[in-house]
Amino acid sequence: MTVHLDLLRGEELARCAELERVLFPDEDPWSEQAFSSELAAGNYYLGAYVDGELIGYAGLSLLGPVGAVEAEVHTIGVDPRFQGQGIGKALLEALLERADEVRAPVFLEVRTDNVPAITLYEKHGFTQIGLRRRYYQPSGADAYTMARPRRPE
Repeated sequence: MTVHLDLLRGEELARCAELERVLFPDEDPWSEQAFSSELAAGNYYLGAYVDGELIGYAGLSLLGPVGAVEAEVHTIGVDPRFQGQGIGKALLEALLERADEVRAPVFLEVRTDNVPAITLYEKHGFTQIGLRRRYYQPSGADAYTMARPRRPE
């Protein structure tokens, strides 16, 4: 299986929303409009493709003036049929490459019970810096805030 990463396109947002409903049924999954707003805001979104099918997505925002930019991972999702095959890792690494291009520290939130994601983030230099109680709605699940420092020049 060959996975190809590329910039996410508007015509794929319905598929992203479909995956959201599968991946996050107990939360408030993002709609097609939410993804559209992310792209319209100029955020960096990638799709993961196998044989032309969108099977994953990831998004990053870059905020702040040149020299003081911060990055925030907004989302990473992979079709359950393809989980555990390194696709989430590849998407994360691509987001981190983009953050490194502008020497930005990277922040994210992750459910406290999502051990596979927490492990992935820790392997990529993230540490827990905070706890957000009842962050995810409507479930009320808690989230860790995690950060990875900017990469030195």
